[in-house]
Amino acid sequence: MPTASDFKRMLRDASLRVTSPRIAVLSAVHQHPHSDTDSIIGIVRDGLGAVSHQAVYDVLRALTAAGLLRRIEPPGSPARYEARVGDNHHHIVCRSCGVIADVDCAVGEAPCLTASDDHGFEIDEAEVIYWGICSGCSTSTSS
Repeated sequence: MPTASDFKRMLRDASLRVTSPRIAVLSAVHQHPHSDTDSIIGIVRDGLGAVSHQAVYDVLRALTAAGLLRRIEPPGSPARYEARVGDNHHHIVCRSCGVIADVDCAVGEAPCLTASDDHGFEIDEAEVIYWGICSGCSTSTSS
């Protein structure tokens, strides 16, 4: 887990001003990957006290634009944020409880970036979402 000084360096390296809300949001997303905005707001408020919804939304937008966070939106789910950026990993989502986990590309060097027809696009990312029932939910339904 990165430290506060790591977060400060990340912000400076991304040419962003170092502020308490930015550090708190980075920390929240690193500690709780795949969290939605409301959860992040709660975590940030626990650490900082009063902070507006808009401030957290603005920080999430800035950190995502700077490439420090990634926003994902599985169908039927609110936007979620993660700190794992810069690779082409995918996600698996539980249909029952909504828990999300990271899944690396299956084989080779980003094979999912080789489309059968790229239609002239220069492809730099592919988004694959696997769906299923997590072990916790499958255990509880079989009991």
